[in-house]
Amino acid sequence: MNLKPKILVTGGNGQLGKELQELSPDYSQFEFFFLTREDMPIDQFELVRNYFHTLKPAYCVNCAAYTAVDRAESDKDLAFQINGEAVGVLAAVCKEHNAKFIHISTDYVFNGEGTYPYTENFPTDPINVYGASKLEGEREAAQLNPASMIIRTSWVYSSFGKNFVKTMIRLMNEKDEIKVVNDQIGSPTYAADIAEVILKIIANCQSKSSSWKPGLYNFTNEGILSWYEFALAIKEITGSPCDIRPIPTSEYPTPAKRPAYSVLDKTKIQENFGIQLKDWKESLAICIEKIVKDK
Repeated sequence: MNLKPKILVTGGNGQLGKELQELSPDYSQFEFFFLTREDMPIDQFELVRNYFHTLKPAYCVNCAAYTAVDRAESDKDLAFQINGEAVGVLAAVCKEHNAKFIHISTDYVFNGEGTYPYTENFPTDPINVYGASKLEGEREAAQLNPASMIIRTSWVYSSFGKNFVKTMIRLMNEKDEIKVVNDQIGSPTYAADIAEVILKIIANCQSKSSSWKPGLYNFTNEGILSWYEFALAIKEITGSPCDIRPIPTSEYPTPAKRPAYSVLDKTKIQENFGIQLKDWKESLAICIEKIVKDK
């Protein structure tokens, strides 16, 4: 009897984990296991090892992370444990069990002082604890399992969980005017598009139509804009009458410093895996339609 290859997804209740669940029926050649923090806290290392010993997955996609960027400034040890040390353990256990490991990282590994899209080999220099902890996870994964695939992304949103798009929709319903920073530049990325790319890479690898190519990759939707322009697009698509006012970052202080420029160069993932990038606004419209429908 041919057993289906197993895909273990950590952080199963997060934005990306939920989007992977939504797409999983389209990949019936695999058996999926979506684990929440309650099922398998990735910072409980013996539990992780036991899960792998029992499940014997062929692939592990790590969507689990400490994502509270501002809280991380005062919760450094836990951020580094989950985003750094635990990633290394997952990578090492994958190597022990001959499982392919995909880890999700962030544009926050850069300092935001760039003026053109960052390639994968651009020097890292995080400016907050969250970015530093995610960079530590990248290093742990690469060191303990050189066959790891690390995908950096940015400005992630979804119809699931808490994110900028859902916050803007709520605020636009509650207020006549909102202020949004206009001097932080990046690329919004629909979590469903990340999920689709991950599953296509896995499926193509499994079918031998392409080989496993470890290393660092950047992936976002296509487009470069500010948070203010992002908010204007949400206003346009939803038809909100709310007035959106641009402000500088200096008028919206936060515990964690944000990078001013977060645009990633996606050439490598396109060339290595034949990935077609989707336009940010088209993906945003799809997500908002889903949010509105699910209300």
